Amino acid sequence: MFALMIFLIGLFTALGTGILAGWSDFKGLTIPNLYSYVIAGAFTVTYILLWLFGRDDVFASLFSHIVGALIVFGVSAAMFAFKSLGAADSKLATAYALWMGVKGLFPFLFYMTLFGGLLGVSAILIRKYKPFESPPEGSWIAHLQAGESKVPYGIAITLGALASFVNLGYFSKDVFVSFLL
Repeated sequence: MFALMIFLIGLFTALGTGILAGWSDFKGLTIPNLYSYVIAGAFTVTYILLWLFGRDDVFASLFSHIVGALIVFGVSAAMFAFKSLGAADSKLATAYALWMGVKGLFPFLFYMTLFGGLLGVSAILIRKYKPFESPPEGSWIAHLQAGESKVPYGIAITLGALASFVNLGYFSKDVFVSFLL
């Protein structure tokens, strides 16, 4: 039961911090580095504690998780170099990729891209039609309505992580029951 609590605290810490990152990105197009550190730290602490309790079977091998994070870091760092992605977005995606491992990488990237595409379409529509009379200064919507082409990708990254957590079975009945046996 204690291992289940550790697992859930780790998951909800990662998701809650991602929600804060998405909100920060929406409000001002910035994501504090601390959020990425907390998400990566939550995985590290959760993995180590579950390993100590003999329950690291919930995750893939530690090697798989590290490789997944390195792949995402490499790709997102290249995207940053070409100004296609912000540095904070790269760090946030890398922190979540640590939770996914290689096995969960494709679903994570798929869901993140899907939600990013929806945000992109929303951005185009908001920039074109300017539906908000006086958006808060510095907000994503204010930037769009001023003609800039920016997207708070932290939202897409967090939603992609949530969908991937479900896809990986982190919230499945089988995983929860396995902790009780």
